[in-house]
Amino acid sequence: MKNARKFTAGAALAAVMVAGFGLPAMAGGMATPIVEPTIAPAAPVVMQRGGDWTGGYVGAQLGYGDVSAGANDGTGATYGVHGGYDHDFGRWVAGVGLDWDKTDIDLGAGTGSLDDIARLKFRVGADLGRTLVYATAGPARASASVGAINDTDSGWYAGIGADYGLNDRWTVGGEVLTNQFDNFGGTGIDVEATTVTAKVGLRF
Repeated sequence: MKNARKFTAGAALAAVMVAGFGLPAMAGGMATPIVEPTIAPAAPVVMQRGGDWTGGYVGAQLGYGDVSAGANDGTGATYGVHGGYDHDFGRWVAGVGLDWDKTDIDLGAGTGSLDDIARLKFRVGADLGRTLVYATAGPARASASVGAINDTDSGWYAGIGADYGLNDRWTVGGEVLTNQFDNFGGTGIDVEATTVTAKVGLRF
């Protein structure tokens, strides 16, 4: 009888401990521990140029020109500056700009020379991410000596080009342009110049 009372008291004490400490009572042994899931750290975000060509730009170019004026022709170096503004519509880019090329091209035998070309440039191109491929055209104005005439006359130009973004600020590129000036200065002579240039630009 005395042992029964001790057993009853011990069982009651165990029940109080279980209830007080919130321990699950399981007949088969210890409860299975709950394992908290491990959360992996987030990967670092790497910022890269997304190919947004919207904004202004300025730059410089260096190239080569091949000029014909009637029966005379000549070749030589070109160098100059350019600037403009583009708007990126997603897949397509449109822009307007100005450029000026100084030329050192003698037409030979003292018959004349092409001194410089200035252009109002319109361009439309495809946004390929870091690369912009475009067509360009617009009015042009040249200073030249043709025969006995040393004058400035208006014409047009057209061509293709591409720019590549080295980063968010700097670009490199190139253009091939045909420049046409009909009946230059009223001489009856057409002046045509093909120019190939390499460019570097700063976008802002």
